[in-house]
Amino acid sequence: MTTDSRAPHVWLVPTPVGHLGDLTFRAVEVLRACDAVACEDTRRTGALLAHLGLGKPLVRLDAHTMHRAPQVLEAYPRLAYVSDAGTPGISDPGTELVRAAVAAEIPVEVLPGATAFVPALVLSGLPAARFTFEGFLPRSGRERRERLAAIAARPETTVLYESPHRLAATLADLVGACGETRPASVTRELSKKFEETVRGTLAELAARFAEGVRGEIVVVVAGRPARKAVLGEEIPDHAALARSWAQAGKGAREIRELLMARGLRKNDAYALALQVTQNA
Repeated sequence: MTTDSRAPHVWLVPTPVGHLGDLTFRAVEVLRACDAVACEDTRRTGALLAHLGLGKPLVRLDAHTMHRAPQVLEAYPRLAYVSDAGTPGISDPGTELVRAAVAAEIPVEVLPGATAFVPALVLSGLPAARFTFEGFLPRSGRERRERLAAIAARPETTVLYESPHRLAATLADLVGACGETRPASVTRELSKKFEETVRGTLAELAARFAEGVRGEIVVVVAGRPARKAVLGEEIPDHAALARSWAQAGKGAREIRELLMARGLRKNDAYALALQVTQNA
């Protein structure tokens, strides 16, 4: 096995998103065999290693310190990397470590294991044959608006992560982008005592979580529903979308950009955005 070799090697090791019993035997084997464990939070990972009865050097490699990866790889040729929870490289800086190892011609191995978005996607009950994983949305600005518009327009299911204190705002923005009736789900505290999945329309979920919530959160949003066909072509109801965005408090400029992202010409989008905001 790879863990018996003394040659340089990097392992990305998934850690539980909640229940410690989700750590695999193979993950424990790698953590026992490595020279050191690199991680985002040394205290959190130290507690995990103590639970396993393992004493290993801990090296902090997070978004702020990942530039040190080449030096860490040189000091610890057989390095295991863990994120705070789940599979490294998913919405964390693990991918940068992989690039550094590849550049140094060090073999990289990713262990199968825990992640949050797959259980949440299955729990949602929404189509899972094709889906897009968005990770965390940008907090504000044009990029956030464009990502929301993409979620609204795509036909497949979308999965995204969100923090507890931003969930209400994100659900409100999804209502504005996708409409009130789009099916969705919110899953929190996966594999923990208070695990919960709430399913409903985006409007229902926005009302349910308007006062905030605790825990790690995964939001799953259904794909764009089939549109009415006219002369064999699908035509979106731009006016209805624009009115819903105006009612959600979006300004004319943001509505114009969202309409253009759905294929409406710039001048038509501008006129419709002005019309709905003036009548809101």
